Amino acid sequence: MKALWNRLRGGEPVDVAATAETGSLRREAERGRRLVEESREFVLVLDEDERVVAASGRAREALEGLVVGSRLTDEMLASGSSRVPFRVPYDVGGRTETLVYLGDPGDLAAYEELRAGFTAAVSHELRTPLARLLALLENALLPGADMEDVVEQARAEIGEIGELIDDVLFLSELESGRELVGLGSTPALPILADVAERATEKAARAGVRVEVLGDDDVEVPLRPRMIRVIATNLVDNAIRYAGTGATLTLSATREDGAAVLAGTDDGAGVSETDLARLFERFYRADQARATRGTGLGLAIVKHVVNAAGGTVEATGARGRGLTIRCVFPG
Repeated sequence: MKALWNRLRGGEPVDVAATAETGSLRREAERGRRLVEESREFVLVLDEDERVVAASGRAREALEGLVVGSRLTDEMLASGSSRVPFRVPYDVGGRTETLVYLGDPGDLAAYEELRAGFTAAVSHELRTPLARLLALLENALLPGADMEDVVEQARAEIGEIGELIDDVLFLSELESGRELVGLGSTPALPILADVAERATEKAARAGVRVEVLGDDDVEVPLRPRMIRVIATNLVDNAIRYAGTGATLTLSATREDGAAVLAGTDDGAGVSETDLARLFERFYRADQARATRGTGLGLAIVKHVVNAAGGTVEATGARGRGLTIRCVFPG
C-alpha cells in the first residue's frame, strides 16, 4: 500500500484493475497456505524442484529435517514411519506444483477396498435393468410383438437406471460434503404430511396406507430438502417391501429432549439378520430381491442423519413390521 501511495504522489500511471487483481491473488495464496499449514492431516506442497512451498504442522513435526524452502528428500519421507505418500500434481500460474498427502497404508487399503466394492456393486445393480431392457428390445423384433407394451416396459427399465444413477450421485455428494445437510432447525411435521400426500397414489397401487402423526413444534437440525429425502425414502421402502394391506406411520415426536423422525409399518417385516444390514448400500433382504429399488434409500437416510449429528436404528421382526427411527439429540 505504501508503494502504491508513493507511485500516485509521483504521478506514475497506476493500473487499478491490475493492482486489485494482484491483491486478490495474494489473498487467495495466503488462504491456500493457511489451509495447508492448519490442516490436521500430513500434507505438503512442493514446487517443480521438489522444494517445500508449504507444510502442515503435523507434517513438520513428523518429518525430520523438513524446512519450508528446502528440498523434500527420501530420507525425510522415511522418517515419517510407515506413512505412504500420495501425490497429486496440478498447474498454477503456468507452473507445476504437487500436493503430497501422507497416509497410513491401512487407510489407503481400506479406501481402495471400499472403492472397488462400491464400483462392483453399482455395476451389478445396473446390469439387471440393462439385461431386461436388452430382452425387451429383442422381443420387439418378434412377429406380433405389442410395441406399445414393449415401449412402456422399456421406459420403466430406463427409469430404474436413472433412479439408480441419481441415488449414487446424491450419495456421493453427501459423502464429499458438497451437499449441505444441516442449516438451522426446521419443523418436520408439515414436510412429512406433504410427502405422504404426494405418495398417496403410488402407495394405493401397492396396497399400502400412509399416515402422519406428531407434534407441530418438533424441529430437527436439517434443511427442509433433507427432511423430505428421509421421509420419501421411508415411504418408498414401505411401499416396496411392507406388502399389501400394510400401514406406514410417519411421525415427528420428542422423546427425552431429542427430536425423533420415524417410519413404522405393520407389514412383512425383516429377519433379525437382515435388520443389522438394512443400512448397507445395495443390501436387500432375500424376500425383497425381486422387488425393484436401488438398494440405496436407507443408506442415504443413515448418511443424512449421521451428518446432522443424529443416529438411526431399525427394529422389527419377520411378520411383525419394521420401524426406522432417526434420533436427533436436543
